[in-house]
Amino acid sequence: MTVSVFELFSVGIGPSSSHTVGPMRAAADFVQTLRDCNLLPTVTGMRVDLFGSLAATGAGHGTMSAVLLGLEGHRPETITTEQQENTLQRIHRTGTTCVGGTSPVPLTEDGITLHPDEVLPRHTNGMTFTATAGDTALTTETYFSIGGGFIVTENESTSPTDAFDPPMAYASARALLELCEAHNMRISEVALTNERFKRTDDQIRTQLLHIRDVMVDCTARGIERDGTLPGVLGVRRRAKRWHERLHAEDPTHAPEFAEDWVNLVALAVNEENASGGRMVTAPTNGAAGIVPAVLHYATHYTKAGKADPDDTAITFLLTAGAIGSLFKERASISGAEVGCQGEVGSAAAMAAAGLAEILGGTAAQVENAAEIAMEHSLGLTCDPIAGLVQIPCIERNAISAGKAINAARMALRGDGTHRVSLDEVIETMRSTGYDMSSKYKETSTGGLAINVAVNVVEC
Repeated sequence: MTVSVFELFSVGIGPSSSHTVGPMRAAADFVQTLRDCNLLPTVTGMRVDLFGSLAATGAGHGTMSAVLLGLEGHRPETITTEQQENTLQRIHRTGTTCVGGTSPVPLTEDGITLHPDEVLPRHTNGMTFTATAGDTALTTETYFSIGGGFIVTENESTSPTDAFDPPMAYASARALLELCEAHNMRISEVALTNERFKRTDDQIRTQLLHIRDVMVDCTARGIERDGTLPGVLGVRRRAKRWHERLHAEDPTHAPEFAEDWVNLVALAVNEENASGGRMVTAPTNGAAGIVPAVLHYATHYTKAGKADPDDTAITFLLTAGAIGSLFKERASISGAEVGCQGEVGSAAAMAAAGLAEILGGTAAQVENAAEIAMEHSLGLTCDPIAGLVQIPCIERNAISAGKAINAARMALRGDGTHRVSLDEVIETMRSTGYDMSSKYKETSTGGLAINVAVNVVEC
């Protein structure tokens, strides 16, 4: 199955696509089920159970707050910061959550039941919602947050979104390259053809530029704010100070400062994500700074980007989305499932592919760029200190953005011929992730999370 670019790049809130965006969507979907079955008016109680990684690091990832917001009927793509704050303040003040905005039940974050040592068979990010009327259970549903904000129920094999069965579907990088060769198309053109299955050209252009604009706005907010990030670590924001110094040193965006600007964009986006700000999953929240940082490079430091930044952004995002679809379908983009290689590794490969296409690369060179970026991200663990998407996540995005640019430039020096294929490296990432100990997969029970001064998850 080919995944739409608009599923891989979706507007949401921080700090985690799997632990914040996914649970909010699942809760909101459960509420919609109650509404569709005409059960909402009879609901008097709600039980929420979180399992595995959601329970282990949910406090640091804002999972419980996200669930409450979703039960209130809010969705991550539309909720505003003001709505978040006002709704949560009311819930804490009254001790009640208004399911669907209409049915008050006694539920706060403390009322959510956590099962950190119990992993449901399908995925480590499991959650169960049970609506009750008095002592009677009205309905129950189990959801899994499988990375990038995607959710599935126990009986679903794909994300519960509208079917996407495009005319040029592909299940492997090899098949994608064959499509490009057979139809004399670039990878971005194959992606565009597939998006036309459900949208007009004007809709595609408008929505992709909206995604670009949200990324840019997120960066702008990140460089305007200072202070400390939420949570027990007391991590200081650096983007604002970095921007002030960099702007003074490089007011004209000279080429020799390109890497500094790339680092700044990645830092700003991920600081905003860590604070629960509005951003774009790309393809996850934990890796949200890489694609915007490399897109910044593409629009400010390439010939195509300077000539037409809008078309450059559209081509870049279509190409990145085409490659991201392969990681989503052939392996995983969930840190809780395969470690951080599935998040920043996938994002670096997507960004490298996007940049290689902007630089004029052939389909084979674009595939090579993605392969290089992922090959040298293999084995990355997900071990956030105190369960917060801050250390090592923020700096790791900047490092991986630089890796993506380097991968694209290396691929453009070759002719597209290379020994390790993208399909092979994706399979390697998948198998490496499944072999990885669970303590290195977003549970904060191994790695940096236990080898620094702060060694307990925030609760």
